[in-house]
Amino acid sequence: MKTLKSIVLGLALLIVCGVAKANIYTDGENLTQDYAISTYIDAMTHGKLKGLNEVLDSDVKFSMLRGKTVLNFTRNEMLESLNASKNVEQECTTTTSVVESNEAMAVIKVDMQFQGFLRSNMVTVTNTGKGWKITNVYSIFK
Repeated sequence: MKTLKSIVLGLALLIVCGVAKANIYTDGENLTQDYAISTYIDAMTHGKLKGLNEVLDSDVKFSMLRGKTVLNFTRNEMLESLNASKNVEQECTTTTSVVESNEAMAVIKVDMQFQGFLRSNMVTVTNTGKGWKITNVYSIFK
């Protein structure tokens, strides 16, 4: 009986410590610049869409320069397109570099080098007050 009480007490202590250590995020607290960019890269290169919906601003604009034509897409159109290629691994090498960054916004260049062409994405992330969200993506194919 003494052993059973010790085990139950130990388990209770373990549960209390686990709950006390749990990370609880307030609205937007986990939406950092790095999280937004990493989530975007995971969606574009690995087809992993987890978290993408929360890092895209409701008014996000996607633009692509194809030849001399600029194509514009809404948030819903891009999500539909990415859902069609969910869990598809792109055969490319991805690199990032910071073009501009301050406390209000950042422009990150995300290069996706495929065999035979390069897709450069200029991704604007903005501190919306509810965390960092992607507000604009401009893609150029070379």
